[in-house]
Amino acid sequence: MAKILKGAPVAAALCESLSGRAEELQKRGIVPTLAIVRVGERPDGLAYVRGAVKRCEQAKVAVRVFALPQDCSKRELLDVVRAVNDNPSIHGCLLLRPLLDKEAEQAACALLAPEKDVDGVTAASLAKVFTGSGEGFAPCTAQACLELLDYYGCELRGRRVTVIGRSLVVGRPVSMLLQRRDATVTMCHTKTTDLAAACRGADVIVAAAGRPNVVGKSHVAPGQTVVDVGINADEQGGLCGDVDFDAVEPVVAAISPVPGGVGTVTTAVLAQHVIEAAEKQAAKTV
Repeated sequence: MAKILKGAPVAAALCESLSGRAEELQKRGIVPTLAIVRVGERPDGLAYVRGAVKRCEQAKVAVRVFALPQDCSKRELLDVVRAVNDNPSIHGCLLLRPLLDKEAEQAACALLAPEKDVDGVTAASLAKVFTGSGEGFAPCTAQACLELLDYYGCELRGRRVTVIGRSLVVGRPVSMLLQRRDATVTMCHTKTTDLAAACRGADVIVAAAGRPNVVGKSHVAPGQTVVDVGINADEQGGLCGDVDFDAVEPVVAAISPVPGGVGTVTTAVLAQHVIEAAEKQAAKTV
């Protein structure tokens, strides 16, 4: 019977530590504030905003939502990003993606000030992930994987980790974050030859391919820790991860569920990044 790596206690512990840091900033007249820029009213986007607002409230982070209509122009979107950049009372910005207008999305990501990029969408933030220096933050989901592993005491130093997925949102950044923690990382994807063998030889598997049931019973071995990052729709319209939970759970030592795993931690990491951004801004003004 595997240990279930639930995200709720991880998020609660993070928020508890963050609220004290937020209170220290408030004593100095600084209210850590997140701007959420939303285009349109996609149900998943609205749900994420509700979850982010609730989590930020727990961490004593204020939230301002900038809601734009689906048919807004690229100029209107960029004007909002400029306003966020120019407002010193806003410390972090989350641009809900993906947008239908890819050109506008790319322009908005390029325009966002790196020091306010709390979800790793700018080139400067990604450069920091790969170099370890500079402005910006790692993507929240990638950082949430490490927070989950740390909370449950999963040692990373010297361990073999197989990451399935190569996106700039999770796969590549989480690989770099793991290497920075002295893990030995093998990056794979859905076209990797004998993916099952690459997974069986690992101590930790991070599944972030974006496809349901990429990891099955043949991919795992006893003693492993499996982190499932995937959020997919199953045949019944419910949520499932990239891991066949029912097949894998009886074999491995620990596994994160979907829903209720990494995704639960992501909004707490978002609040953490906003507070860190506020602290950095405050340090510059001393």
